[in-house]
Amino acid sequence: MAATSPREEAIIDYLRRQFGHVSAERVVSGSGLENLYRAVVALDGVEAPERSAPEITKAGSDGTCPLSRIALELFCGMLGTIAGNVGLIFGARGGVYIAGGIAPRITDLIAQSEFRARFESKGRLRTYLQSIPTGIIIHPAATFIGLRTLVHCGPDAAGGPGAKGP
Repeated sequence: MAATSPREEAIIDYLRRQFGHVSAERVVSGSGLENLYRAVVALDGVEAPERSAPEITKAGSDGTCPLSRIALELFCGMLGTIAGNVGLIFGARGGVYIAGGIAPRITDLIAQSEFRARFESKGRLRTYLQSIPTGIIIHPAATFIGLRTLVHCGPDAAGGPGAKGP
């Protein structure tokens, strides 16, 4: 995981001392949100209750815990950076779609965050990324819908090997 600001650098250094290697999953997952929260608490030198990812999400979203809000904002920005990297790596001209436990719960926060700016912040490749749409999958059974399509229609229908491109 690469930092984009001195604050992120300090957070990643804190996590590196704890885990050795700091991957994207260490910061943009449920346990990653908890890692970000603990890092913010430690680096700010404040006392705060231990919180789970759902508790951080709720307290940060409803404004009852400024530290949880900071952790969520860091999460959104870092998610944007990683999503932009994925868009570049895979040439995802059709879009980058995010699924998972946290993102569907904080769609408004993601929309108001640095997510999209960080997604596009890739220097000379900014124009390329500006044309790539991003979205959040909110359907609770999206995985099963895709699997059902594969079973009933085969891999060509679901964009698998041998699928016809646009």
